[in-house]
Amino acid sequence: MSESNKAVALKFIEAMGSNDAEGAAKYLAPDGRAVTKGFGKASGTRKADTVIAAIESFKALMPTGLRLEVQTVTAEGNRVVVEAIGNAVTGEGKPYCNEYCFVATIENGRIKQFNEYLCTKLAEDVLWPLVEKMGALKADAV
Repeated sequence: MSESNKAVALKFIEAMGSNDAEGAAKYLAPDGRAVTKGFGKASGTRKADTVIAAIESFKALMPTGLRLEVQTVTAEGNRVVVEAIGNAVTGEGKPYCNEYCFVATIENGRIKQFNEYLCTKLAEDVLWPLVEKMGALKADAV
């Protein structure tokens, strides 16, 4: 079970990191959600359709992708933890290099919940001016 769950989490992360919203949608449960932990503007809970729309918006936000480099993967039961480093360039040419810890809870072969830990201050400083211009990545009332 753990190996198949790892594969689901890694395929979702790969799709997200390469701006492939359609590919990511294959691995996120229709009633799934993503939770960006923290207290800044980037933080919040997003329903599956909002997550997929956000990944689609990454094409303008980070045209060459987030380019996530997986460092470690650990799985136990239905949970997969992935540490990764992202190396992106924004649509305005600014570097955006952040570190991530993702915790995916898998049910029936798809991600039910995807917790994301990152430096929200960096995301707010570099990405948020662009996000606000685009009207993207808004948290859902859940």
